[in-house]
Formats: sequence, C-alpha cells, structure tokens
Amino acid sequence: MVKDIFKRYGTAFADSSFRRLLTFSALFFAASLVFIFYAIGYASTRASNHVTDIILSNIPVFEVGWYFVYGTFSFVFIAMAVTVWRPTRLPLVLSALALFFFIRGVFISITHLAPFPVEFTLDIATIFTRIFNGGDQFFSGHTGAPFLLALLYWQYLPLRLIFLGWSIFFAIIVLLGHLHYSIDVLAAFFITYTIYRMALYLFPRARAFFYVQE
Repeated sequence: MVKDIFKRYGTAFADSSFRRLLTFSALFFAASLVFIFYAIGYASTRASNHVTDIILSNIPVFEVGWYFVYGTFSFVFIAMAVTVWRPTRLPLVLSALALFFFIRGVFISITHLAPFPVEFTLDIATIFTRIFNGGDQFFSGHTGAPFLLALLYWQYLPLRLIFLGWSIFFAIIVLLGHLHYSIDVLAAFFITYTIYRMALYLFPRARAFFYVQE
C-alpha cells in the first residue's frame, strides 16, 4: 500500500505540467484562506441586527459545540486523507475549494447580518470557533464545503455518500445550534453547485488530472 502511494506520487510529480498546476492550486488555495479570514473579521465587526427565522424562531437552542468543532476537525481530516491518497486529485480539489472560499468571502463581506441569538457559547477551541463562527452568515460554509466534495467525488459512490452525509449533518447541527439562518443552509446547496460547475469550467487541466485512472 505504501509503495503504491509513493509510486503514484512519483509518477505524478514526474510530470512538469502537474507540478506547475499543483503549485498554482496550492497558492490559490492559500490566498483564499487569507481572504476568507479577513472577510469574516470584516463582516463580524460590521454586523447589524439579527432577524427572525421561521425555523430557528420555532425550535429551542441545542448545545452543539462539541459536534460543531470536532465534527469539523473530523471532516477536514477525512477530506485531506481522501484527497492526498491520489495526488492527481489535489489540483482540482484545492482550486475548487479556493473558488468556494473566495466566493463565500465576497458574499459575507456584503451581507452584514448579525447571528441569530443563541443561549450558549462555543467555548471549545475558542480560537478555532472565533475564526470559523464569526459574522459569516450567508452562506453556510460547513454545509457547502462537504457538498462541494460530494459533487467532485460524485462518481465514487462511497465518497459521495460520506460527504453528502457530512453536509446534511452540519446543516442540522448549525440549525439546532442557531449558528446559521435557514436561508444560509438552504442557499449553500444551490450556490455550491454553481461553484462546482464554475470550477469544472475554469480549471479544465485540473479536472483532467482528477479523473486520471492511476
């Protein structure tokens, strides 16, 4: 198994076009993380008032901090493991996620809606939650990111089901915890699908590498 992994990486990195593509994707992804970080900070400092929500206004607040934080860590670990297993998947996944973060950063920068009132604080991993649970309401990244990976891995049924499961799980968690408005969650699926189609169109070389049979 280990030999197979090294062989796949050796074959992939022997291709100079793959190395250039991976370098671009990694830099694009890193830039998107910086952008989303400052976008969240900007939106959080300028948040206005909260509004009523037909779902959140009719359900109690549940303590979901543990599921929210450690669920996120688990998702990131699984997503990384699945992607690095085959290096040819890296450029498209990194580029698609970068596009996702840039677009989400724009959305939250122009929508300064305050979070719905909650009755508990996410006191687990304070720094982590401050970064990923600020004034970034529209649209839900926790719902959209797993759905994006489900779309990318759609032809691989087990992975499709795993990432769809994570997306639905986070959709439920953020609603039960009143961490996102209902529109944030519902819109995430539609916007993410558009981002997925954009990624396939904008990154044809990365798409070609992604579906290479190694």
